[in-house]
Amino acid sequence: MDDSLTRPSSPAGLSCYMAVSQFLGLALIAMTGAWMGQYRGGIAWESSLQFNVHPLCMVIGMVFLQGDALLVYRVFRNETKRSTKILHGLLHAFALVIALVGVIAVFDYHRKKGFADMYSLHSWCGITAFSLYFIQWLMGLSFFLFPGASFSLRSKYKPQHVFFGIFLFILSIATCLLGIMEMLLFNIKATYSSFVPEGILANVLGLLLIVFGLVIGYILTRDEWKRPPLAEELALSMDFKNLTMGESPSSSP
Repeated sequence: MDDSLTRPSSPAGLSCYMAVSQFLGLALIAMTGAWMGQYRGGIAWESSLQFNVHPLCMVIGMVFLQGDALLVYRVFRNETKRSTKILHGLLHAFALVIALVGVIAVFDYHRKKGFADMYSLHSWCGITAFSLYFIQWLMGLSFFLFPGASFSLRSKYKPQHVFFGIFLFILSIATCLLGIMEMLLFNIKATYSSFVPEGILANVLGLLLIVFGLVIGYILTRDEWKRPPLAEELALSMDFKNLTMGESPSSSP
């Protein structure tokens, strides 16, 4: 039988919202790069431009890739659950690596310039978001990818995993907004109120961050857009549940 006849197509509207989310995400990256290139001198590691690596990496990792990782279970509806889990984990891993480069860049830049670290609300929120994100990734890896966790333990942890995933995404966007304001006050405080082009660009970037977060949130909270379990997954899930709870897979409920 044709596999396309047995596997449901994407729900109406999902593809449109997904396209909008990707357009907004790429626009965020392009706009951040334009800000650093046009008004902050560009990006380089071994120079005074090292700081500019930080905002670009954080937008790519903690916003765009993190958002895409959250959408994996909405996009890949007909692939096996394990394949979807692996892709979900890999996207989060890439996000962590890129964000780590951004964190190293700002600490290294401050060290070279003799600037103080970890005194602003932006830095507190940022290190909290990054640390919790890493812990969330490790927990997800332990519970859902590596064997060993029982069905009941996975079931109990899953709501917390989903909640903190959305919370960390919101915290990441809020931290980026704080970072934008901090950069503007440090660099163009005297002219910011005069509607200078850099200030307008940064403000638009902040609005795009909010809209991107809203679109991702809307996709994630539509119940009818959630990935339905495939028939074979339901059977495997029941067997796994019975085995980890000490029952025979063939025993009646």
